[in-house]
Formats: sequence, structure tokens, C-alpha cells
Amino acid sequence: MNKNTKIAISFLFLFMFVVGFSQHQQNLFVELFPEQKSLLIKQELIYHNTSENTLYKIVLNDWNNSFSEKNTPLAKRFSDEHYRGFHLANFKDRGSTNNLSILDSEKRIVDWCRPDKHPDIVEVLLSKPLKSGEKITLNLLYYVKIPNNKFTNYGFEIGGGYSLKNWLLTPARIENNTFVTYSNLNLDDIANATFDIKMSLKMSKSLKLSSDLNVGIPEIDLSNQTYFLEGQNRTNFSLFIEPSQTYSSYKNDLVEVVTNLNDSKVDVIQKAILIDKIVNFVDQNLGAYPHKKITISQTDYDRNPFYGLNQLPSFISPFPNDLLFELKFLKTYINTFLEKSLRLDPRKDNWIYDGIQVYLMMNYIDENYPELKMMGNISKLKILKGYHLMDISFNEQYSYFYLLMARKNLDQAIGDLKDTSLKFNEQISGKYRAGLSLKYLDNYLGDSIVSTSIKQFYTKNLKQQTNRTDFEKELKIKTDKNLNWFFETVVDSRDLIDYKFHNVIKTNDSITATIHNKTGTAVPFPVYGIKDKKVVFKEWFEGFSTDSTITLPNNQADKIVINYNNEVPEFNLRNNWRSVSDFHITNKPFKFVFFQDLEDPKYNQILYVPILNYNLYDGLMPGMRFYNKTILNKPFIYDINPVWGVKSKTFVGSFSFLYTQNNRETNWYQTIYSMSGSRFHYAPDAEFYKFNPILIFRRRESDLRDNHKEQLLFRYVMIDRQQTDFIDTESKDEYQDYSIFNVKYLNVRTEVLSHYSFKGDLQIDRTFGKASFEVDFRKLYDNNRQFNIRWYAGSFLYQNTDTDFYDFGISQVNDYLFDYNLYGRSETTGFFSQQYVVGEGAFKSQLDTKLSNKWLTTLNTSYSIWNWIELYGDIGLIKNENISPEFIYESGIRLNLLTDYFEIYLPIHSSNGWEINQGGYFSKMRFMFTLNPNTLIGLFTRKWF
Repeated sequence: MNKNTKIAISFLFLFMFVVGFSQHQQNLFVELFPEQKSLLIKQELIYHNTSENTLYKIVLNDWNNSFSEKNTPLAKRFSDEHYRGFHLANFKDRGSTNNLSILDSEKRIVDWCRPDKHPDIVEVLLSKPLKSGEKITLNLLYYVKIPNNKFTNYGFEIGGGYSLKNWLLTPARIENNTFVTYSNLNLDDIANATFDIKMSLKMSKSLKLSSDLNVGIPEIDLSNQTYFLEGQNRTNFSLFIEPSQTYSSYKNDLVEVVTNLNDSKVDVIQKAILIDKIVNFVDQNLGAYPHKKITISQTDYDRNPFYGLNQLPSFISPFPNDLLFELKFLKTYINTFLEKSLRLDPRKDNWIYDGIQVYLMMNYIDENYPELKMMGNISKLKILKGYHLMDISFNEQYSYFYLLMARKNLDQAIGDLKDTSLKFNEQISGKYRAGLSLKYLDNYLGDSIVSTSIKQFYTKNLKQQTNRTDFEKELKIKTDKNLNWFFETVVDSRDLIDYKFHNVIKTNDSITATIHNKTGTAVPFPVYGIKDKKVVFKEWFEGFSTDSTITLPNNQADKIVINYNNEVPEFNLRNNWRSVSDFHITNKPFKFVFFQDLEDPKYNQILYVPILNYNLYDGLMPGMRFYNKTILNKPFIYDINPVWGVKSKTFVGSFSFLYTQNNRETNWYQTIYSMSGSRFHYAPDAEFYKFNPILIFRRRESDLRDNHKEQLLFRYVMIDRQQTDFIDTESKDEYQDYSIFNVKYLNVRTEVLSHYSFKGDLQIDRTFGKASFEVDFRKLYDNNRQFNIRWYAGSFLYQNTDTDFYDFGISQVNDYLFDYNLYGRSETTGFFSQQYVVGEGAFKSQLDTKLSNKWLTTLNTSYSIWNWIELYGDIGLIKNENISPEFIYESGIRLNLLTDYFEIYLPIHSSNGWEINQGGYFSKMRFMFTLNPNTLIGLFTRKWF
């Protein structure tokens, strides 16, 4: 053996030593106690200082303890997203880490603490410094109380099963010689260091175990069994414990797949074929999975489902059962594959996880189902043939989900930290934008540069801890083109991309076009030539921020189109088309569409749908709605609603025109210019006409997750009312026509635990001026009792009239602005007179004094006593002309079935005396109920946006 060979072998052994022993090592004994829903854990942690610094403490992730209190970062996250279940849960459903003790190798007690604001982090305070390259052995003993799986899908199940993830104390990742300390925010992005693990797990022999760790043959005694598990180079792992086995194993030459992904309509052989197909695809397009076994669970899919129509019930599912299973498995397999193998910071570099996942999914569909439509088999129905929603390909849906948020001006940079994203961006829009961005770069660079870079980057991850810089380097070294625009603009900013044509001149051999960059975002874009709906040329152009002229080949094209195949994640595709014929009336023809559709950039769409409204005086109002608002927001929206009043026997209805200006660079993120009008009956024999120009400014915080919002509204309300004999007034021709200038200010912050709002209102008319404000506060306490308080105060600034038409209302608003959706607005008796809206005095009882013509202040309170049953109590002071201030009060029961949407009020005692002892009690009850679809939709979308 020569000298060089000996040196090589020495280096090889040194390398094996470093690789084999530089990982943290965990040796555990775990025992499950089903009755207590808890685990006893004895843990030996051999910690290696792999940083370049001397450590004086070690940081361990203890994410199970994030379920321990109602004020943890996880609890706050739930509250921000309007999820009440965690706060209202019983103590038995909460998780925690208890009785933690730590000893060193010499059995000495080691101190530890939890940092402020991080109850799910444990800092182990070392008695002596741990130098770089050194190791220390710690012995931990603690109990883990498992949370209910209803919060995050992980935890104990009512049927006796357990889905366990992030339940163990694990070493935190070190990056740039600093511990990464992230709290659990239900994002599945724990930042663990790599470790090797050996575990013995003791549990009842009636239970079944599945795991992505390697599981040995259990030892069984009279009532228990002990499993032996091990794994190397892990950052995370899962345990699934069940009363009966639902997991099946599928094994090929690459990896063993253990899964319980639901689909009873797909047989075992079909599943095996599809799983093998996907495993091989990922292996070829990404690389070899670093472990022997991977677990694909229904729990993991439920946390991150394939949002779309495949979630519909099976009897209306647009996809065959085997394809549905294939799509679900594909998404979950790639997600789990990347989570278990990439050694990135999953919160900081989340866009790389998402980008690779969606990029591979899109490539899989292109390779295996290039003709697949977003709507699946539904697209084949002839009756739906004219809808653009039926025409778009499966992969095009990703662009529309991104645009859904971009058009709302709520999109966020995909390179931002994961925990700063709105829920819709984090789970859907941002994830899809990341994949679209890699696909965009792939189309621009060509030559499979992006695919090759992803595979090489993945290979590097198997050998070392990586970060975003490593990914950038892999891309940049494979091309001479400048890619700074991709990372600085596409990844790290929320800058919009929007090119459009200006002038177009056609000659015999060429087409000259001026391109206008509407947003100033300079990124590459393609231009296509189209003839008879076929592509006759395509050219890529480098981005430019100002107007530029380009020359294209003629090739007998009749249209030129920017971004024809939607490779660029562009904000607006409607302005990308330009006819090059000598004569054209419009670049896009008009198209009438029944009901609703997705935005089609090739047409000017006019949507129409039958509608049915109701009020007491017009009766049922069938009609037709004409509008242009598709699923995606547009800058200009019109909505025209002519209806026929069956009872009034006349045409009534409403219209609105609205233009939205999104302001990308300021917190006042949206300016709305609106003009609307309506005509309905306000009494059996009289109509009202309302015309209402409006200017609105909306504000959100720079942190879009902050639920603080502001709005400033200016409007001029013009009302024309017909005379009526139904309402007794001093003069029937007085105050039939009036115009009021109105300014409103709203400042609100709302979440599950608390709600605060301030509303200011100023109204100016030639005959009166009045100002008011309203402060509303709601608090949900730790004992699950809710307290509500509202303070309203209003006063006339001046009044040059003797009428009570504009007076403040005590228990019913004087809705002279026709703002509220009152079903019987002129009724003084009967069921419709009992409709309640929170406005002005907001009393529920009908008191003797009904109005105030000077000033009014009231305090409205309620407190929950059991679930949705609350006690309410209101007090107030009323001042009328030439009368001393009058004190009023009331109390009763509030059935808060759905706050602000469906409530019932039962008066008990008021200034009228004991209401329950007086006759006609049912006529004293009040109800709040809304049928407005937009209002109801807001109830379900607030957790996403």
C-alpha cells in the first residue's frame, strides 16, 4: 500500500467519523398511558456542538407545550384566524409538557427555563461551556400530555388513536452560529437540527403502530407490547397509533410507502400501480429518498389538501376515483418527501419547499395528463361548453388562485417568512405563486436548467444543511443570463407584472408594436403570434420598465398576444391581446355568460343570473342581474338589478358602478369610487329613489396578519320619496326630497379573544347637522365567558326644522338614509316591526320615548352565562327640546346564535316595568337576521383574509 493510498484511507475514515458521529443522538424509552392521553419519556440526548461558537446553553424545541395555555403564540394564532375551538376547549383536550427534569452524565441537575413569549422552547443552561466539536450527554425525564387532534389534526383521536408529530423535545437548528427559535404556529415548520434516534415504545398490545421510522418486531407480554424504532439523519418523524390497523405497505425498489390515504373506491392493485408511478416520477425528477420508509397519512393530507373541486362529495366529483387518489397522493407524497429530506429553514425558506412541490406537480400533470381540465369530467358536458371555467387546463388553476389575492391587493412576497402570511396566502395563493415562479423561470431559461438545478440542490441537502443562497447558486451557475430580477422581484417583492400593447403597425414582413409596462416591473415576457387560434411565432423579450418598441415577424398572424400561455404570473391578462388586422371594432368580442364564470381574457364578459328579493311592500321581486364581476376582482365593476315587484306590480331594483384603485406602496391600500342607486317601496303606496356617489379609503397594517383595519368614507346621499298616507306626518309634502353629505370613519380590530371598534359619523344637511360616535368592545375570557359593551353618543349640531324625521332613534333607527336592509321599514306593529339592528340607541324594548331631537347617549352590555345564552342590560340618557334629560334602562336575555348575523332578544325588565308580566309578550321580542349573501360570505372568509 503506497503512501497516497494510506492518506486517502485515513481521510476516508476521518470523513466517516465526522459524518457518523457529528449528528445529535437520541435514545428514548416512551410509554403510552391511554387513559391519561399522555406519554412518559426517558430521553438520553447526546448533543454535539456543530457550530463554530462555544455554547453556554442548548435550545430544545418543545412544541407540544404550545397547547398548554390560552395565551401561547399558537393560541394567539388561532384567535387571529377566528378559530374559537381552542379557546373554548376543556383542559383535558389541551396538550402540555410536565415535570421536566434534566441531569447531566454525572447525575447533576441541569437548570433550564422557557424564554419569554416562547413557552414551547426549552433553554438548557450548561454548567460549563461546550466548545465547538465537543459533546455533552443529557438525561431528560418528563411527561407529555397529548392534545386533542381537533386543533391541528395531530394528537389523540376520540376513537382511541393517536397521530403524533412534534411531541418530543428535539435540538433546535443552528444557522449562522445562532439557534433558530420558532414557536409553534400550526404551520408544520419546526426548525430542528438533524439527529439519529433509537426508541423503545411501550403500549397496550391491542394498539397498532405505524411510523416513518424503522420499526422492529415488538416484544409482547401479558398486556403490553414494546416496539423498537430507529432512524438516522432525521429532522422530524411521526408515530401513528391506532386501535385497528388502517395503514398498508407498498414497496418497490426505491422506498417502502406506508399509507392510509382514504379512497375505498380504489382497489389495492390500482393503488400500488399509482403509488409506484409517483414514487418513480419523484425519484427521477428530484432524487432518491434518504430513508428506507416514508409514511403518507390521511392526517397530513387533511392539513394540506388539494384545494379545488376534488374536495366535492364523490357523487359530484369531477374526477374518476383513481385520478382523485392519484392527485391526493401526489401532493401529500411530494410534501412529505421534501419535509423529511430538505435541510432548509422551513419558515424562512418556505418558498423553496412550496415552489419545488407545485413545480413537480405541474410537471407531473403535463407529462401524464396534458389534456386534463381544471373541472375534470364536468368540462365535457355540452351545456357548460361556453364557460371559460370549463376550458382552462388543470395547471392554469394555480395562476387564478394567485390572482385571487393579487386582485384584492392582499398578495404577499413568497420570500417572506411563512408566519407573516395570511392563511390563504400560506396554504394556497403563495404556495401556487412559488410553483408558478419556478415554472416561469423554467420556460424563460429553457434547456431543463431549473429541473437540473433542483435535483442538484436536493443532492446537496442530503449531505449538508442548506439555505436559500445554495439554491440561488445552483441556478445562477448554469446560465449566462442575469437572474437577479427573479430573486429580487419575483421572490422578494410583491411587485405586480403587467404588460400591454399600445400602437401596433403591420407591414408585409413584420409587425412593429409598442409595449407599455403598466407597473414598471421589468421582467422577461414572451410575445406570440396567433393565426386561426394557432401559434405561428413566439419570442422572449428581456424586461423593461418604460415603454419600448419591438419588431416581430409577420408570419400572417392576425393577433399578437403577450404571455399567451400564461407562463408569466401576470396581474392582468385582459389587456394582452391586439388584433393586427386593418379594421377591428374591438380587440375582444362581447360574450354573455349565464350565472358565473372565471375571467376569460379573450372576451368582454357580461354575466347574467335570475334573482329573487323580498320586502313587505314590493313582495317577492323576481328579476335579472347583469354584471361583469367574475370570480376575480376587476378594477371596474358594474351591477344592474332590475326586478318586478309582484305585490307592488311595478319595476324596481338597483344599480352600482364601482372603480377600485389598489395602492401598493401605502397602508391606505385601496381607494374606491362608487356610484349607486335604487328604487323600492318604503310604504304600501310610496316609492323612494336613492342616488349615492361614494368615495372610500381603506387602510391595513403593513403586517397583513394584523386584524387592525381603518376606513374613511365620504358620500352624498340624495333621496326622493313619494308621498304616502301610510305614515302619519304633520306635512305630507315636507321632507320628501333631501340630500345629505355624510362622512364616516371606522377603526376596528377583531379576533376571537377580543374585538374593538370605533365609528364616527357626521351628517350635514341644509336643515340639520348631527355628529355621533360609537365604541364597541368584546372580550372572551379564559373561563369562556364573553362580555360585550357598546357606548353610543350623538348630538345635533344644529336643527332648523320641527319634524322628528331626522331624530335619533332609541330602539329603532330612523333610517332616512336607507342604509339598513329592513324588511318592513315603515311598520310600527307586527312581526316586521320587531326586526332589530344595532344602531343609534340600540335598545331592544319599545319605550314610551322613542326619539331624541337634542342628544342621546346609551351603554349597551351583555354577558354570556352559558354557551350562546347571554344576559343583556342597557342604560341611557335622552335629551329632547324643552324637556329635562330622561334616564332609561332595560334588561333581558340575548340568544346570540351567530354574532351580528342571527340573534334573538327576550326583554325582561325595562323603563316600561316587568315586560314578561305585560300582555302581548311575543310582540316585544326582537330578532336580528341577515340574508345578504355578501355579509354571510364574510363570516366564512375572515379566517382566510
